[in-house]
Amino acid sequence: MPTFSHQYLQSVCRSLLVANRVKEEDAQLIAEHLVSANLSGHDSHGIIQLLVYIDRIEKGHILPDASLEILQETSTTARINGHWGFGYVITTQAMDLAIRKAKESNVGIISVFQQSHIGRLATYSITAAQEGMIGFITADSGRTVKNVVPFGGKESRLGTNPLCMAFPSNLPGPFCIDLATASVAKGKVDLAKQRGESIPLGWIIDKNGRPSTNPNDLDLGGSILPIGGDQGYKGYGLSVIVEVLSGILTGLGFGVDPEGIHNDGCFVMAINVEAFRSLKSFTKDITAFAEYLQETPLAPNSNKVYYPGELEYLTTIERKDKGIFVEEATWKSITSLMTRYGITTP
Repeated sequence: MPTFSHQYLQSVCRSLLVANRVKEEDAQLIAEHLVSANLSGHDSHGIIQLLVYIDRIEKGHILPDASLEILQETSTTARINGHWGFGYVITTQAMDLAIRKAKESNVGIISVFQQSHIGRLATYSITAAQEGMIGFITADSGRTVKNVVPFGGKESRLGTNPLCMAFPSNLPGPFCIDLATASVAKGKVDLAKQRGESIPLGWIIDKNGRPSTNPNDLDLGGSILPIGGDQGYKGYGLSVIVEVLSGILTGLGFGVDPEGIHNDGCFVMAINVEAFRSLKSFTKDITAFAEYLQETPLAPNSNKVYYPGELEYLTTIERKDKGIFVEEATWKSITSLMTRYGITTP
């Protein structure tokens, strides 16, 4: 697979987005989000998504020049309509608003609907943590096609419905928990398909409800399983919570509209640590807690206990130094777009 610096990939993303009527400032933000996902090791949410976004712009499913509208607001809450703008831009503004409210009133809670895909959630929660807040965000996929089966079923009724929390600390990397409530993000199945790889047993079932290791079975009527294996009712329960917060509370609703535009409903929250105790003592304890976890005696075949978010931090350092790998099929599609829009070396 070809390898590129993160700066080069950001430049490619930014140039292609600007060529598709995205404002320079917004294009830079989106490019940083996408490549940040690659840097952290979550390639399914990285530049491979650029191909999807450009297709959606061309179809009118993403409106690059859209602005958010605040429909309801109090000192601690707001409900936002993104008017089909880029999710990265709208949700960044939503988290910024939540942080401002939390600084003034100790908590800020924002709901967002009618916006495009928001990518990896960690970036938003980490932004709050960097401001001395506990950051929390959930997201669903609106009323578009679903990919996750309720526990015990064989037909998809839910999205991958991720949630994320980040906490301020004195650790070298963010203390952050970011996970899908499904066994895997759909993008990881798509990535395996692009790379011609099989997937682990326990990720998906085929259209008949049988376990499968073939990523193609997902698009042939299969479904992603909820997280938890034979305890999948727990992941299913978490997914339902995310659906309520991100879908029903926002007003997006639930279920599937076959003609629906892909959108991410979001529930965004920032909590001021200083409302409960001093930020200095809290961050000190979070750091000590992470170190306490890392000192756990190792199980056989384990070489380290990582604190949540540490592996992504270490991967980012490594990929900034050694470059980011991009699968051949994805890079071929990106270079084809660059030729189409007359982009040479960004």
